[in-house]
Amino acid sequence: MAPDTGAAYHEAMNSRPTTLERAFALAKSGEYQGMADIRLQLKAEGYTLSQLEGRTLTRQLQALCVAARGAAEA
Repeated sequence: MAPDTGAAYHEAMNSRPTTLERAFALAKSGEYQGMADIRLQLKAEGYTLSQLEGRTLTRQLQALCVAARGAAEA
């Protein structure tokens, strides 16, 4: 049987953010200290962590956490 390609299928596939999108949203929220906290939250939400690799991405997310927490404390 071929996969359903109707509107309901596409809506279901697009209703949840990707792992990277969710990681960036968490980092920008100001509620997380850094990558360890983000990874724990993503895992708790049922995301796979395989996309969260590399120094550049880690630095970006860490910088967002720091900036968001600084803005929240100001």
